[in-house]
Amino acid sequence: MDSIIEQLNANLKIVYRQALDADKKLDDLQQQGHGKFKALFAQDAGFEFEAKRFKPYVLDVAADVESLSNDGMDEEKLKKTVIKLQQLLQLLATFK
Repeated sequence: MDSIIEQLNANLKIVYRQALDADKKLDDLQQQGHGKFKALFAQDAGFEFEAKRFKPYVLDVAADVESLSNDGMDEEKLKKTVIKLQQLLQLLATFK
């Protein structure tokens, strides 16, 4: 279990750095009059909220990982967490 949590945390660090850079680019685009969207992910993406920046989504996944670490490994929760992390990585890669 510890190795899974360690791997998730390592991926979160990567995603967090990329999210900060992407959010800065989104801020620049919005100042130029672009970026008129409601949320980065659709409602059915597995996140409990909608946001126009990446950082809140990263923090949501980080909370899931922390919960897995503290409350024990729940297979369904692990699956949802990994899917959210994958979606973030894919969207960040597309955004680059």
